Amino acid sequence: MARIPSVRHLFVSDLHLDASAPATIEAFLRFLSGEARGATSLHILGDLFETWIGDDDPDPARDRVCQALRALADSGVAVYAMQGNRDFLYGEAFERRIGGTLVSDPSVVTLFGERVLLTHGDLLCTGDAAYQELRTTVRDPRFRDRVLKLPVDARQLLANAARAGSKAHTRATAANIMDVTPSAVVAAFEATGTLKMIHGHT
Repeated sequence: MARIPSVRHLFVSDLHLDASAPATIEAFLRFLSGEARGATSLHILGDLFETWIGDDDPDPARDRVCQALRALADSGVAVYAMQGNRDFLYGEAFERRIGGTLVSDPSVVTLFGERVLLTHGDLLCTGDAAYQELRTTVRDPRFRDRVLKLPVDARQLLANAARAGSKAHTRATAANIMDVTPSAVVAAFEATGTLKMIHGHT
C-alpha cells in the first residue's frame, strides 16, 4: 500500500472563479472542504478570481469562497495567497477575511529541503511589452489608491472593460509572445539562487 506523505503542500492558480461559472466555484468549494483538509499548506498563485475589485466588494459568490478558505485555515491548513493580474487589489482586509497570508510575487519557499521560486508568472512574459507596460501602471500604489477610492459599481465597470481589453489583446497577440520568456526564467533563477519554480498565468 502506498504511503501517504504526512506533509502535503497544495498549489492552485488561475481558477478565475466567477459567478458566471457556478460549477467551477462549487468544485473548488468541494476541494476546500475535502481533499485540501489535512494538507500542510495551500498556496494560491494568483487569479483565484476572475476579478477582485477591492476588499469591500459584496459579491456573494466571492464571499462564499473567502468563507471556505477561512474554514480551511481554521482547520489548521496554512493558506497563502499571491496577487495575480486579475486580483491585484487584494488587501489586508482580504488577508484577514480568509485567515491566510498575502505573499509577494515572486517569493521563495523551502519545500522538502529545497528552495523553490513561486510566482504568478506574468512577470516572466517579457516578450509582451504592451502587457508589461500595463502591469507596471496598474501595480503602482498610486493607481491602486485612486481606483479603490471609486465606488464599487464604478470599479466593476472598470474591471469589465479590462476583461474585454484583455480578451482582445489575447486574440491579437501571438501565443509565443504571451508565454514566459526563457531568458526571464533564467534571470529569475539567478536572482533568487533557486533551481525550481512553480508558476501559473500561462
